[in-house]
Amino acid sequence: MNSRLKFLVVFASTALVVMLLLGAVMGKSAPPEGPYRHLAVFTDVLSRIKSEYVEEPNMKMVTVGAVTGLLESIDPFASYLNADQYKDYLKKKDSYKGDVGLVLAKRAGFLSVVGTIPGSPAAQAGMMAGDWIDAIRGVATRDMPLAYAEILLRGEPGSTIELSVFRSRRPDPQKITLTRAEISYPSLQTRMLAGETGHLRVETLEAGKVAKVAEALRRLEAEGARRILLDLRNCSTGAPEDGWALANLFLDKGTLGYTQGQRVPRKNSEADPGKTVCRLPLRVLVNRGTAGAAEIAAAALLDNKRAEVVGDRTQQVGSVIRPIPLDDGGALILSVAKFYSPSGKAIPDAGVTPTISKPEPESQVDFDENGNPLTQQVTPEQQEAHRNALERYVEQIAEEWK
Repeated sequence: MNSRLKFLVVFASTALVVMLLLGAVMGKSAPPEGPYRHLAVFTDVLSRIKSEYVEEPNMKMVTVGAVTGLLESIDPFASYLNADQYKDYLKKKDSYKGDVGLVLAKRAGFLSVVGTIPGSPAAQAGMMAGDWIDAIRGVATRDMPLAYAEILLRGEPGSTIELSVFRSRRPDPQKITLTRAEISYPSLQTRMLAGETGHLRVETLEAGKVAKVAEALRRLEAEGARRILLDLRNCSTGAPEDGWALANLFLDKGTLGYTQGQRVPRKNSEADPGKTVCRLPLRVLVNRGTAGAAEIAAAALLDNKRAEVVGDRTQQVGSVIRPIPLDDGGALILSVAKFYSPSGKAIPDAGVTPTISKPEPESQVDFDENGNPLTQQVTPEQQEAHRNALERYVEQIAEEWK
């Protein structure tokens, strides 16, 4: 070892010891809940692991695990990417046209499915909100950064990727092979229901979809609709701001919501009466798969008393997420601001609680998005009953609307 390298090693070691001692000293004099007190606990635990664990630990893995746990405890969409992962992230995040159509978060250490894009490979395989991804290509997701997992799922259209998935009604993980594809978004679905109710199903909120919703609303009114059932079940895609744009179609005044963060000043979004196209009585249908832009829209309509919300509590997704480069060449992918409802409820913390609780009918069998069973032990009668139950669910909401 040359003298320059020796100096760097000694200097780095000395600096680390000084920092740890300073943290410990300040921790002893700090208030019980001060940040340095927590730093002292962390350094104490780290020291005990190093000296007393049953075998010599991999301190790099211990540190990465600690950072991952820290981020997950405050933000299910946060990630720490090391230098190599961050380079890969920047290189690939917009490179591939192929995807599997999953919307993910990090919860309890694993990848949690927030939703799927209808028609996507993931949706066709029957994956849905509430599923957990245990492994990607045989690599456990326990401490895998969310942003890196999303890169792994992308690739060339036609290529495949294997996932190990926990389903809500199955105790053992299933192996699922998905074929990546160019994602195409579903069209809006409209129809007339009982009581001159126009049913408008919005399954995605990608760019340009709000303008199509406006056109669909005009068509429903022309067909004789006297009230609107806006169906946002399992709608989990779209820029959060598009949720405000969707709500503005029904609101001609008032605050749609706002964003705010520790270093991000509050920014309100106000309804523009020139963009309002529908003033008919309104109900919004949501479920556990309603996330992001869709629940931001539901919150705006609910808080402004413009609509009743029917269904299940939503997913709690709505943040401004940015990469923050670090000195080691890596980066944090972190929420820097939250979207709030007009009444001040943070969407990522509270979601949207329906004014009328009406859970969807559940089946003991896993079905794909088209109602086709994912197991051979399902009779045609069971399959038809499942589809009819979901259809009847929507019709009952229209019939019971007074």
